[in-house]
Amino acid sequence: MDFYQEIKEKFCQLIKGDDVWSSRINVVNIRPLTPQEAIGNPERDDFPLLRGKEVMMQADFKGSRGQAFTDMPGNYSGTLREVFEMPLVNNFQRAIFTASINAVLRYFKFISKTVHCKDKEPTECADHLKDYIKERFGQPRIAFIGLQPAMIAALRHNFEIRVVDLDVDNIGERKAGVLVESVSKTKDILSWGDIVLATGTTVVNDTLTPLLIEKPVIFYGVTISGIAYLMGYEQYCFCSH
Repeated sequence: MDFYQEIKEKFCQLIKGDDVWSSRINVVNIRPLTPQEAIGNPERDDFPLLRGKEVMMQADFKGSRGQAFTDMPGNYSGTLREVFEMPLVNNFQRAIFTASINAVLRYFKFISKTVHCKDKEPTECADHLKDYIKERFGQPRIAFIGLQPAMIAALRHNFEIRVVDLDVDNIGERKAGVLVESVSKTKDILSWGDIVLATGTTVVNDTLTPLLIEKPVIFYGVTISGIAYLMGYEQYCFCSH
């Protein structure tokens, strides 16, 4: 079964009733957030969100907010049914789909962490992550997918870590003291690592499924909150709201 079709079916098993899917009162409104709206004034200035590499999209479903990172932002308004009938062929459409799932599952109280942390919280989240990893796995080698500089900075002093990122501007550069490798190295890095720590944004850019290997996989960030709940994935998002 197609990955996104499986997500849709699991969601539909939870969310029933024509009034939820079709009524105009249940319109999902989505807009991009400014960096300050999304992350406030963090202690670091090298987050992709602050550099214009990513934008946070926010869905609103009857007052409940759900967010998702994307590199293809835009505005959208439609019923939940229209969201689910939309073809998921680019990052804009997948961001709408993902943020909408987060907002709706939050409204129905299946999940609670769907809004990105702000200000000092990204650093606090990163500091807690190293303890979380150590308690769960001891001293694993970490295959880190995506660029989250605060997390990388916190982990590099405690664990062996290799990082891969899609952004060609980062390839071959040292970020937070760690060399960023090309996506062509992904299989090698996954094989090398004892655990995989991957950005939840992989669900938006359609690069998630190759990461589902026979090793512990932890997805970080609010983007994947709803889909992690539906699919049973482990998620780390310590300071989200």
